[in-house]
Amino acid sequence: MAGKMTQSQIISALAEKANLPKKDTKEFLATLADLAHKETKRNGEFVLPGLGKLVKQKRKARTGRNPATGEPIKIPAKTVLKFRIAKAAKDAVLGAAVTTRKAAKRR
Repeated sequence: MAGKMTQSQIISALAEKANLPKKDTKEFLATLADLAHKETKRNGEFVLPGLGKLVKQKRKARTGRNPATGEPIKIPAKTVLKFRIAKAAKDAVLGAAVTTRKAAKRR
């Protein structure tokens, strides 16, 4: 496939692989997304084994600079949502050698 997969293509591929109707597969994906949203909101994180985890993270208030004028501005505290990629996903996509080189640099 050239380019990014669309939602319809993902549903078709999953339905074919799991021998399920496309309608059931679409409902499953919607339920999974809803579950991820609710659990992240409630517990602060949602883990998808083999892919990564959705994490709610608090950022402190800080002072920044207006790029146009250079004057300092106050940036308020806020909560952001991040997705942290699992090591298994990194190894599968980038290859094990990339992640081991990064680990070696940290030592």
